[in-house]
Amino acid sequence: MIIRLVQHHQYQSTQRARTTRRLLCMGVFVLLAVAFTTKNIVAEETGITVLPETVTLHGQEARHSFLVQKRTGVDLNEQIQSGLDFKISDEQIAKIVDGMIVPVSNGEAVIQISSSDDESQTAEMKVVVTGADQQEPWMFERHVQSVLTKAGCNGGACHGALAGKGGFRLSLRGYDSATDFHTIVKQARGRRVELSDPGRSLILAKPSGGIPHKGGLRFNTDSREYQILSEWVAAGATYKRDTEATMDRLEILPERVTLKADTTQQLLVRAYYSDGTIDDVTQWTKFISANDAVAQVDEDGVVTVVGAGEGAITALFRSQPAIARVTSPYENEVPEEIYAESPRQNFVDELVLKQLQRLNLPPSPRANDEVFLRRVYVDTIGTLPTQEEVVVFLNDPAPDKRVRAVDSLLSRPEFIDYWTYKWADILLLNGTKLRPKALKTYYTWLRDHVEQNTPWDELVREILVAQGSSVENGATNFYALHQEPELMAENASQAFLGLSIGCAKCHNHPLEKWTNDQYYAMANMFARVRAKGWGGEGRNGDGLRTLYVSTKGDLIQPLTGEPQPPSPLDGEALEFDDPSDRRIHLAKWLTAPENPYFARSITNRVWANFMGVGLVEQIDDMRVTNPASNEELLSKLSDHLVANEFNVKELIRVVLQSEAYQRSSEPLPGNEEETRFYSRYYPRRMMAEVLLDAISQVTNVTDQFNEIEFPGADMMDTDFYPDGTRAIQLYDSAVKSYFLKTFGRNQRLITCECERSDEPTMVQVLHLSNGDTINKKLQSDKSIIQLLLQAEMSNEEIIEQAFLKTLCRYPTEEEQQKLASYLAEATGDQRRLALEDLHWSLMTSREFLFNH
Repeated sequence: MIIRLVQHHQYQSTQRARTTRRLLCMGVFVLLAVAFTTKNIVAEETGITVLPETVTLHGQEARHSFLVQKRTGVDLNEQIQSGLDFKISDEQIAKIVDGMIVPVSNGEAVIQISSSDDESQTAEMKVVVTGADQQEPWMFERHVQSVLTKAGCNGGACHGALAGKGGFRLSLRGYDSATDFHTIVKQARGRRVELSDPGRSLILAKPSGGIPHKGGLRFNTDSREYQILSEWVAAGATYKRDTEATMDRLEILPERVTLKADTTQQLLVRAYYSDGTIDDVTQWTKFISANDAVAQVDEDGVVTVVGAGEGAITALFRSQPAIARVTSPYENEVPEEIYAESPRQNFVDELVLKQLQRLNLPPSPRANDEVFLRRVYVDTIGTLPTQEEVVVFLNDPAPDKRVRAVDSLLSRPEFIDYWTYKWADILLLNGTKLRPKALKTYYTWLRDHVEQNTPWDELVREILVAQGSSVENGATNFYALHQEPELMAENASQAFLGLSIGCAKCHNHPLEKWTNDQYYAMANMFARVRAKGWGGEGRNGDGLRTLYVSTKGDLIQPLTGEPQPPSPLDGEALEFDDPSDRRIHLAKWLTAPENPYFARSITNRVWANFMGVGLVEQIDDMRVTNPASNEELLSKLSDHLVANEFNVKELIRVVLQSEAYQRSSEPLPGNEEETRFYSRYYPRRMMAEVLLDAISQVTNVTDQFNEIEFPGADMMDTDFYPDGTRAIQLYDSAVKSYFLKTFGRNQRLITCECERSDEPTMVQVLHLSNGDTINKKLQSDKSIIQLLLQAEMSNEEIIEQAFLKTLCRYPTEEEQQKLASYLAEATGDQRRLALEDLHWSLMTSREFLFNH
C-alpha cells in the first residue's frame, strides 16, 4: 500500500476552506491507492489431417474444397497450404482442379495426401460421386438467392432496403423467397428476366457491368455467380418451392483450431440438405468475427490471427449460423506443474484451468482472507461485513471457514433483498409504469419466491401463465408492463432466454436463425392475453387490472395478411382452434431442461454477478453468433443447474466455492492483459445501490427514499419506504436519488442489462469529492464521527475500526503509525475535521469503491 503522511494544515471553519481541504486531500491524503491492476507440453502424437474426411459430390457442377491441417493429438493446428502431394486411387471418379475436388463419373475414390517434407505424415479423404452424368438444375432458393445475398444485392444498403433501390425491392438477405421470385421474374412486365436471351436480363446485365448500375460491379461475366444466374434464366427461371430441398444444418470446418499470431486459416462451410446432399457453400457465406483483436476474417473466409486469446468466427448462410473457434496462445512460458498443482475445488476449476493451459495463461494465487470476505459479502448479499464479522473471520483458524461463510451468506435476509433487487431489474419493476399498490404486490410476490428459494423454472412459469388481479397476483404485472403480443414475446425472450428477437419483426434476423415467420408465431402465443382495467389514474389509483385469457383471437403476420400458427421459437405449433391457454404450451417449452437457451441464460447472469464478466458478453445477448468465452464451462454450469432442478442457490454455491472465484485480483506478468478467461478476479466498481448502502453503513446515516423521479409526481406514502430502508430494498427504479442516478442504476425501461452503467464519469468524481452524499453523512449528528468524538478510544483504535468498517482489513503498520501521528496533531475543532477526513479518504479510495 502507498501512503503519504498528511501535512498539517491550519483548517478554517468556512465551507470554502472545507471544500479546498477536500481537494487537497485528494492530492495529498492519498490513502490506500490500491493498484488493480512456454508451458512444457507433454509429447503427443503429431501429424496431418484432412477436413472433411468424406466429400460427397452430386451432379456435374458440384465442387468441393478441402483443408489439410497440422495436428497435435486431437488438437488442430495451422493449415498446410503448400508442400503437399496428392494421390487419387481412381482418377476416373474425381480429380482436383484449382484446389477443388470435381466429379468425373459416379463411384468412390480415396485421395491420399502426404507432406513432401515428411512422407510418413499422411491423411486420407474419401470421395463419393453421384449424378455425375446429370445436369442438375440451379434452384432459386438454394442457388440464386445465395448468389444475390453474397453479392449484396438484397442487403440493407441496396435492394434489401425497406424502400428498395431504383424501384426494385428484395427481402432483406433473401428471407422471403416467394416474394423475391415474383419481384424478379413477374414484376415490371418481366423485364428483369429475359428467357430468350439471358444476357439481356437486367438481373445479369446490371451487376456484371453490361448496363450502368449504381451498385457498381458485383461479379464478372466469367464468374460462377454469372454462370448460375444465366443458366437458371436459360432453364426457364423457375421456383418450385414445394420440391426444393430445404437446408437441415450448417457446418463450419475446422470447428476449433489453435493458431499462432500472424498465421492464416481458410474456413470451409457446408450445407446439409433434406435430400441427403451436401454443398460446399463457402463461396456464398457471410463471415463475421466476434473479436477482431484476436482474429479477423475476410469475405472469402480467410482468418488472420492478430492477437492472443480466443476468438470466434460466425458463418451465416441462408439465415443459419455456424461457429468456428480460434485459439491463439499467449507468448508465456508457464511450467506445466503450475496447472497440475493449482488447487481445484470443483468442475469450475477443472474447466477454467484447462482453458488457461490451452492459452498459456498463469492463474493468479488465492486472495487473502480479508479480500475474500469483503468480496463474497458484496457479491452475494450486496452488503459489507461488519467490523465484528471481519474480526471473527480473520481470527478463525479453521480450514473450512470460507465454505462456512458461503453457506451463512446464502441463508441471510440480505441475500433475499439483494437477489430480489437483481431479478427486479430483469422484470422491470418501475413506479413510472405501475401504480404503487400493484408495484408493491409485484415486489412482494417476487421477494417471497426468493425467500422460498423457488426454482427458477417454476418462478418463470408462474409469470408466463399468470392470471387474475394485479393487486392480488403480483406476477400478472409482467403483462401490465408489456401490453401488446409482440412486446410480450420480445420481453419474455429477452428476460428468460437472453434472446433479442426484435429484428425479426420486420425481416429475418440478420445475425441469427430467427425468421420473420418465427417471430409472429411466437408473438401469436400471447395474442389471446386480455385485461380489464388499466391500473387506475394518478397516485391514488389502486392499480387494479385483471388479466385473463380469451379462447379466440390471433395476431396477423403483416407480410402475408394471415396469422402464423402459434408456436414457441423452436417448439411445436398449436392448432388455431385450440381453446386452451397457449402460454401453458409456451411455458413448458421455454422452461424445459432441454431448452438450449433457458438454463444458459440464467447461468450466465449468475456467473457474471460473481465474476464481473459473463461467459457470454453482453450477459443478456445469448444468440448463437455471440459465443461464450468458455463454452465447455457454460454448458457444464447449465447442466449443473438443471441437475439441481433449477436451484439458483446451488449454482451460486458452486461458483463461490471455486478457486476461480477466490483468486486474487492482482495480475501476474503473464495474465495482466486478459479480461475474459478468469485467470484472476476482475475488479469492478460496486453497483450504485450497493455503494450507497456501503457509505450509509460506514457513516451510520441512512437515506430517505420518499419521492419518485418523474415530473408531476406526488410524494409516496411515508410507510412505503420507512426510515432505515436500504437502496437494495427499494421496490423500483423510479425513486428519486441523485447518487443512484449519477452512479448508473438500472432505469428498468427496457429489458436489457445495458440499462445499468458502471462507466466512470467526472460527475461521479466530483460528487464523491464535494457532493452531499458522503459529506453530509459525515457531518450529521447521527454519524459515526459524532460517536467517535464521544467514545473513549485511542487514535490507534479509531484507525483500526475505520479500516475494518470500510476496507474489511487491519491497517498496515505504516498506515497505523502515520495516521495516528496525524490524528494526534488534530486538537479542538480540528479533531472532528480530521476524523471526517480519515473516513472520507477511505470511502473515496479505489479499495473501497471497487470490489476486488
